[in-house]
Amino acid sequence: MDKIPSVDLRDFLSDNPERKQKFVNEIGKAYEEIGFVALKGHFLDDNLVDDLYGEVKNFFEQPVETKQKYEIPGIGGQRGYVGFGKETAKGFKKGDLKEFWHFGQYLSDDSKYKTEYPDNVIVDELPKFNEVGKEAFQMLEKTGQYVLRALALHLGLNEFYFDDKIAEGNSILRPIHYPPITEEPDDAVRAAAHGDINLITLLMGAQGKGLQVQNHNGEWIDAIAEPDELMINVGDMLSRHTNNKLKSTIHRVVNPPREMWSTSRYSIPFFMHPISAMSLNALENCVDENNPKLYEDTTAGEFLHERLIELGLIKK
Repeated sequence: MDKIPSVDLRDFLSDNPERKQKFVNEIGKAYEEIGFVALKGHFLDDNLVDDLYGEVKNFFEQPVETKQKYEIPGIGGQRGYVGFGKETAKGFKKGDLKEFWHFGQYLSDDSKYKTEYPDNVIVDELPKFNEVGKEAFQMLEKTGQYVLRALALHLGLNEFYFDDKIAEGNSILRPIHYPPITEEPDDAVRAAAHGDINLITLLMGAQGKGLQVQNHNGEWIDAIAEPDELMINVGDMLSRHTNNKLKSTIHRVVNPPREMWSTSRYSIPFFMHPISAMSLNALENCVDENNPKLYEDTTAGEFLHERLIELGLIKK
């Protein structure tokens, strides 16, 4: 496969059973073959997208000392600001050429996860930043819920199989700033080749060259979305749970041509995580004689902790 397939969530949301099944078939095939789709018909409107990018740029343009106020020690970068070069892809020594922010789950005061997740960090200098981030988080979470419902049907499960596993899940909205490149990068790239940790990732900001996906022949192909599309891919948790029936695809963000080094790049992925107690053990209907069990049993919480250590965000 040399192009990322495009699907339309409005097919799944329609009252027409044939259109709904068409979406299930298309997204299931794409995730078995390459692990990525471009999705139209999501719940983010243009005004919200514009507001979010505006607030994100405002934050990253703040002085370094201001941003560093929001770098919270001891939480593995799960909320607030993470400075330039702090995250390193699994298997790489060089830190990625990026800085980012984390918005996390919004919980009611009586939620049992209130003590498990760090609180969201409020930026005093930008009164709209957190408000817009919360709205975008919730619209992306809603979109992801319907994508997982379609995947549940594709896997032969109850349509709502994932609903209670993602309700109040440890999801993250991560606005990323890849600053202008000011000197020869010395083997570092904006984001080194990696697979995502979570169930699925919904990515805003893949409208220009930079994001590349490795197909099953080992070839790197450009993943470029239309202005009204999100790029959505399978993460390692879902790949493990489906015994690799749905593929978690290796992807990277390459440095731009030298003539574009002076430009920033922004992208905003939403990493959809389940609750930590979710079992990632291989689904029974994804294991047979031709597809033996590939992974050890684990939970989402255990797997996340292990990967945050590998990324350098939590110290052993």
